[in-house]
Amino acid sequence: MKPIITLVLSLFLHSSVFSSIQPGDDLWIHIDLWKRKLYLMDGNQILDTFPVGVGKEQSPTPIGNWKVVEKSRDWGGGFGPRWLGLNVPWGKYGIHGTNRPHSIGRHTSHGCIRLLNPDIKALFPKVPLGTRVYIEGPILGLGEGLPKTLVRGDRGSLVLLVQNRLRAAGYYHGPMDGLFGAGLEEAVKRYQRDHRLKVTAQIKLVEYMQLGLWE
Repeated sequence: MKPIITLVLSLFLHSSVFSSIQPGDDLWIHIDLWKRKLYLMDGNQILDTFPVGVGKEQSPTPIGNWKVVEKSRDWGGGFGPRWLGLNVPWGKYGIHGTNRPHSIGRHTSHGCIRLLNPDIKALFPKVPLGTRVYIEGPILGLGEGLPKTLVRGDRGSLVLLVQNRLRAAGYYHGPMDGLFGAGLEEAVKRYQRDHRLKVTAQIKLVEYMQLGLWE
């Protein structure tokens, strides 16, 4: 069996659910979680490259197309001198500095993207509100094996992908927010009953396969 979640997610991120990066766009940010690099882009030209610290396995950085919706100076604490907040619907995530420079280049954050303080100071004035931020990386996590079992209370890109699939199938009618709440739980139950699956209200391997996310 092979995962096709990465391919499906890639197609999903360029659908109408998110605003995707278009060839004619000018300034935007590309964050590569595999390389742990942030690229400031002008169209397809790289203007600047910065090493970053990213989310841990248990608190992954949100994969997707986002926008900078908040800018703050003197953020303070462990968040460094600048903050660029993103419009991720299931939590507060952003690009910021750090008082732990050794964490750069590693998977150490709670999901935010960390830069060295001199780097975030250099990046901050170049990034206006509304700047697009495209984050790509390992949707199934850093390890090998089966996809994560999703249950009520989970959140993130995988939940958002399941919401999209169940909405397309006519089972889910709630917000596309990446939050596994009561509405998605009921949709999963209805889907399981209609497809003669064990009604667990969870997304496990059999549901991933039935939804066309794993083969």
